[in-house]
Amino acid sequence: MRLNFLLSLIAVVLAAGQPLFAQTKTSPDTYPAKAVRLIVPYAPGGPTDILARLVARGLSERWKQQVVVDNRAGANGLIAAELVARATPDGYTLFLGNSGVLTSNPALYKSLPYDAVRDYAPVSLLAAAPLLLVAHPSLGASTVPQLVNVARARPGQLSFASGGAGGVAHLAGELLNSMTGIGTVHIAYKGAAPAIADLLAGQVAFNFTSTVTALPHVKSGRLLGIAVTTAHRAAALPDLPTIAESVPGYEVTPWYGILLPAGARSALIERINKDIVAVLKDRSLEARIVADGGIVAAGSPEAFRKLILNDMAKWKQLAKAANLKLD
Repeated sequence: MRLNFLLSLIAVVLAAGQPLFAQTKTSPDTYPAKAVRLIVPYAPGGPTDILARLVARGLSERWKQQVVVDNRAGANGLIAAELVARATPDGYTLFLGNSGVLTSNPALYKSLPYDAVRDYAPVSLLAAAPLLLVAHPSLGASTVPQLVNVARARPGQLSFASGGAGGVAHLAGELLNSMTGIGTVHIAYKGAAPAIADLLAGQVAFNFTSTVTALPHVKSGRLLGIAVTTAHRAAALPDLPTIAESVPGYEVTPWYGILLPAGARSALIERINKDIVAVLKDRSLEARIVADGGIVAAGSPEAFRKLILNDMAKWKQLAKAANLKLD
């Protein structure tokens, strides 16, 4: 009697576990069978959110299932990243991660509620975008060498703004400091808008920001466009040099990509990768990304993982050299 009871209990436990097992072993052939959630680590309206909605719309049309953008802003992306790290790897929770959340946060925080390498399965890079180095006209510098010379003549007196400590714009300035030996001072703001406002007012000397934010002010003459942070000139700004043309080896390329929670089946990763690559080939979507100063950069899961590891090592080296820490 006792043996029969134990066998019955085991059968009940196994039966209860079957739905979860089936859920985590989603078949690529039938995926997606319901709505998919795309977690975005920032508030609506910013560049990450705009890209997420473009890709979500394309995937919704391709999959005939709704892809819902779920904005989980806060704590430099930690809230969204932890949420995805703990999600079931069944393909119904996607993460639009970026270089900040996945590579600079691990370099700057002593401890994180997620592991950027172990907790995610990279699917595909989506896009990359240069930052634009802009300066207030009163600085008297319209090129990178001129900015460096002014900073060296006024050690510790020049300041640069960013939308927040630990963000990619902050690291871009610290990398310039490190590679040129200048000692400009970082001023952190709560977002790109107040940072650019103080730059326009002449309260800070220069700034690293998105082309979308900076270009209107450069075109109006209120700010000077000095250079882009990418290794190559931006297609949308062919006349603007790279910082690397004056500071060899300098490169800061913010990027965005799609990831799944770790444990997702390789066949499912390949299926989603294939569909993302197809969506990004849409000419209207590509034109929108390029118009905003971006570069479409779809690729393999392996190439995306390699990029994450390389950037993580780069920022850890800078954080150590410049003693950069966040709590």
